Amino acid sequence: MSFAIPKTQKAAVLHQAKGDYRIEAEWPVTQPNELKPGECLVKLEYSGVCHTDLHIKDADWGMPGIMPLIGGHEGVGVVVAIGEHTVSPAVQIGDRVGLKYIASICETCEMCRIGEEACCTVGITKLSHGSGIQGTFQQYAVSYTNYLTKIPDGVDGAAAAPVLCAGLTVYKAIKTSGARIGQWIAITGAGGGLGHLAVQYAVAQGLRVVAIDTGEKKRDLVLSLGAEKWVDFKESKDLVADVKEAAGGSGPQVAIIATGGSAEPFRQAALYLKTTGIMVGIGVPLGNPNLDIPIALVIGKSLRIIGTAIGTRQDADEAIAIATLGKVQTRVEIRKLEDINA
Repeated sequence: MSFAIPKTQKAAVLHQAKGDYRIEAEWPVTQPNELKPGECLVKLEYSGVCHTDLHIKDADWGMPGIMPLIGGHEGVGVVVAIGEHTVSPAVQIGDRVGLKYIASICETCEMCRIGEEACCTVGITKLSHGSGIQGTFQQYAVSYTNYLTKIPDGVDGAAAAPVLCAGLTVYKAIKTSGARIGQWIAITGAGGGLGHLAVQYAVAQGLRVVAIDTGEKKRDLVLSLGAEKWVDFKESKDLVADVKEAAGGSGPQVAIIATGGSAEPFRQAALYLKTTGIMVGIGVPLGNPNLDIPIALVIGKSLRIIGTAIGTRQDADEAIAIATLGKVQTRVEIRKLEDINA
């Protein structure tokens, strides 16, 4: 199988931090003979837009690794070329694949060796789509054959794209928590981009969900997705008491903190979690505040506080597999590349 590959393409290019993306119609396409061993070229169908893309654009976490920069790290497309001398690639030309935030890893550091590849410093910094290397806001993107996620042909590409980051992140958080079927799990920001996927992944695994968010629209959404209980954090007079009551009186076993507005949801979770409860943080609060939780509370309740980000290749395969079964459906709005700055 072979594909005709153009010399140029349309891409959204950032030329300075905090600036706007510029749509360029003649951005060069990496040609097959320019690919290094292990690299491949993917013709993209769709790219998701993640809040991390905004942080990177605005240099909230430091300057991106390259400039000019093509952002984006939730891509779905087809492999159209593989670098010469690539040994035992995990994908072949013509395969439908997903590109994630981490494009590849070093395979040799301690984190990679112990199975924590999502913590590989090389992967997170130097080989990250839309930050360390060019991302998915373009028609053709370079990635790595052994880190792509296969996407079944029957799966809608627009719906699959957010699973590669938002879905992967919340699936990893729930998996890391060790929550067991029938246990209560509280999800903050349940009606948001990550949250509405977390609700579905939790329900798919037999967990009972207390959804925490605000507004009738989000309430209706999360309840339609299988959440059993709803707590509106703006209307609640005592959120801790309300969450405990919603989860049977003693509180949920797990809390997934998927909001980034402030540190308050973390503090509240420590109070409403049942004894031996587990808090998993995935939302990064603005301003990087400290975690203000009484030490005696953590010890007295035998709480576990865990931070997790992204996930491994195996986690991504599992997240896509659950979505493919129809148990997780992303709510997406399709826009043109020209609308990227909005």
